[in-house]
Amino acid sequence: MVRKLFLNERFILWLILINSSVLFLGGYSTSENHLLLLSIADNTITALFIIELIIKVKQFGAKCYFKSNWNRLDFILIVISIPAFIAFALDLNLADFSFLLVFRIMRVFKAFRFFKFIPNFGKLVSGVQRALKTSVFVFLGFFIYIFIIGILSFHIFQNTGSEYFSNPMISLYSTFKIFTVEGWFEIPEQLTEHYSKAGSFFTYLYFTFIVLSGGIFGLSLVNSIFVDSMVSDNNDELEKKIDNLSNKVTEILTKLNNNETRKNT
Repeated sequence: MVRKLFLNERFILWLILINSSVLFLGGYSTSENHLLLLSIADNTITALFIIELIIKVKQFGAKCYFKSNWNRLDFILIVISIPAFIAFALDLNLADFSFLLVFRIMRVFKAFRFFKFIPNFGKLVSGVQRALKTSVFVFLGFFIYIFIIGILSFHIFQNTGSEYFSNPMISLYSTFKIFTVEGWFEIPEQLTEHYSKAGSFFTYLYFTFIVLSGGIFGLSLVNSIFVDSMVSDNNDELEKKIDNLSNKVTEILTKLNNNETRKNT
């Protein structure tokens, strides 16, 4: 009975949903009693996940169990939550063992197990992998462009006293912020406060060029290539079906022509 329960994926899904809800509610609780109850619930579910792992390994065997990528992910997510479970079970004071706080945070990753229950999520992951492989040089080129504009902007505006270009790293981040076309106007407005009319004109012209080249055309190009690569598998499958259909139609027409030729002769 217990084995069947833990082999039931619906039961595991409900555990994941409950665990995610507990983690969410933990951010709103300030009372020590509430936090203790939520911690007990969270660690109880962790214990159930450990039992699930043991039962599935015994049921399918270690080799068969770890053949599945989803099972490997489940194993990793359960293992990284064990230290926090041990700390709770042994009543260790995390203030005295600050390194255990990292493991306490890692328990949040158990919610990632929910992804395996999303329909066709495997196809989505394979699509993203294919798009990343295809678009790697596009991303590299775009990063180089951000780097060039960021360093150039740093050398141009480093003496203005602006916090957006105080050092090369912050300048790169500010450049990326401009490329997202979100609040980009704040940066040139701050820079031109003490500029002359001519200086303000060329500053606005400079940032207009950056927004157009990187924010509008650059990001649009990267997005279009990434999305096209992600759905290319569907296009390839459709093209194969069309080719097969075309070949079948050609075969049928050839047979009909041959039959007509025989009748005429």
